Amino acid sequence: MTLTPTHDLMAAAVASGAGLGAFNVIHLETAEALVAGAETAGLPVILQISENCVKYHRGLEPIALATLAVARSASVPVAVHLDHAEDPELALAAVDLGFGSVMYDGAALPFDGNVATTSRVAAYARERGVYVEAELGRIGGKDGAHAPGVRTDPGEAASFVTATGVDALAVAVGSSHAMTQRSAELDLVLIAALKSVLEVPLVLHGSSGVSDANLTAAIRAGMTKINVSTHLNQLATNAVRLYLEHNPSAVDPRKYLAAGRAAIEPEAARLLTLFAAAGTAPGKGQTP
Repeated sequence: MTLTPTHDLMAAAVASGAGLGAFNVIHLETAEALVAGAETAGLPVILQISENCVKYHRGLEPIALATLAVARSASVPVAVHLDHAEDPELALAAVDLGFGSVMYDGAALPFDGNVATTSRVAAYARERGVYVEAELGRIGGKDGAHAPGVRTDPGEAASFVTATGVDALAVAVGSSHAMTQRSAELDLVLIAALKSVLEVPLVLHGSSGVSDANLTAAIRAGMTKINVSTHLNQLATNAVRLYLEHNPSAVDPRKYLAAGRAAIEPEAARLLTLFAAAGTAPGKGQTP
């Protein structure tokens, strides 16, 4: 199976009406856990490296090469994606390193500026066979940079996709980044409206704050790529805390990081299974 182009995974998900899990890598242990979860589920997964993750590791190449290596050794299809790059040069560098897809996030720019820079990234990536995701309509949260309550306008979204030539679009439909409670309510009618006017797959960011039932409904309404980070990080962090509470004299980081890694694997498998099953449920693709 090994490293797989994002385009192939997205096309298969769209064809079946299923959701495709895209989970964020924080460090090597996260990537290992996410792939192990995908192998347990027998399903594909997208490993995402964010711009914040790149800053944490003080550069793209170290974490990127490690994640690509984990993907290549997997027994299920795994794609590697650059998530929320507000720096277009970082997106171009990820293309050159062999990522299957990149997300340029110009949502903080005026519409025309977002179109111009996204178009530049999309053209560069397209020439090299790399899938491009963009964002329109600021999604809440993310360190306060995005105003809550914003919704993506379907007409503006259609114009944006036509102008930029992107392959997928992240839209604001009620979710918010970095939520630790799964209490967000998605606008299913808006998701269906966006799906009806766009020819590219929809991406849901901030999925950690959304319940299983709401995520399933969102996939049936038209969402394809489902991004999850905080929810899995929370499980890992709780496991590390518990290990250290029970082992106060521990000094070997491998011991407690292994506990965090072990906590991610089953939940990654469960979420991937949940998302995939939505494509086989009655009423898939219908307006809610």
